[in-house]
Amino acid sequence: MAGRVLGKTLATVSLSVALAYVTVKSLLCRSLPACSVMSGSNGAKENSHHKARTSPYPGSEVQRSHVPNEKVAWLVEWKDYNPVEYTAVSVLAGPGWADPQISESTFSPKFNEKDGHVERKSQNGLYEIENGRPRNPAGRTGLVGRGLLGRWGPNHAADPIITRWKRDRSGNKITHPISGKNILQFVAIKRKDCGEWAIPGGMVDPGEKISAALKREFGEEALNSLQKSSAEKRELEEQLQKLFSQEHLVIYKGYVDDPRNTDNAWMETEAVNYHDETGEIMDNLTLEAGDDAGKVKWVDINDKLKLYASHSQFIKLVAEKRDAHWSEDSETDCDGL
Repeated sequence: MAGRVLGKTLATVSLSVALAYVTVKSLLCRSLPACSVMSGSNGAKENSHHKARTSPYPGSEVQRSHVPNEKVAWLVEWKDYNPVEYTAVSVLAGPGWADPQISESTFSPKFNEKDGHVERKSQNGLYEIENGRPRNPAGRTGLVGRGLLGRWGPNHAADPIITRWKRDRSGNKITHPISGKNILQFVAIKRKDCGEWAIPGGMVDPGEKISAALKREFGEEALNSLQKSSAEKRELEEQLQKLFSQEHLVIYKGYVDDPRNTDNAWMETEAVNYHDETGEIMDNLTLEAGDDAGKVKWVDINDKLKLYASHSQFIKLVAEKRDAHWSEDSETDCDGL
């Protein structure tokens, strides 16, 4: 348990969120500068893959080698490319959630396939292997090694987006006075590491199904399930089962433009929306921050939200899929969704 929690603390997503390429092109907003779409597995369009090139690297003073927009793509020849090598001491210590170094003779990972209990397939298709190391499908980052990430190649995470309609004291849905659409709320946590509000989420354990990871992460971060008694856990599990067994929407699946990414290790996530239409299920659950969360609360969904990483993009997609209020300016809505 301690190893898993530590691993999640150091390499959690939240995705943390994100810019995808090719397979999710239809999900991204052409009207937003932050929604640049990656051009394919070998490179990226200008201005994409931004967070994965920022310095210093999280939790360190390490500066990445500078990678200009025009040289992000692997297809662009760059003979003088000399990225910095960095893997955090916590990863090199060999915890259970991390791979050994590629150089270790006993380590023979099966990239692009299921490797025992470890999922090394990418949600965006095949990635290339160069000199025994997997190559980031989105392009150069200015840093090789794994940084804070445990796995060589894709590091899989799950982001549960729990929503309900905002209601008045009489139980009626509240509509926005300008857009005329119902206001949607989602459960947000305040991250302990950076103090930003985010979607509760974290890493998928080896052998764990995405559906189980989504439910576990929500329980740990938004309901403090790790600190509950056995009886409380059973009652909590019963309510969570009702919520997570309902129809749901897969909002996003794939590569995440994350500041922890390197040339050899990167974040991928699956963001899924579970909606409590009547609000009755969540009324029986008391929000309580736990694990990596400092605070937890219901937040009204709108375009003024300032969330961790690119989580606002996921929330925007949920609002559109649920036909809920997002912006007071109709011209900012995405088309083609």
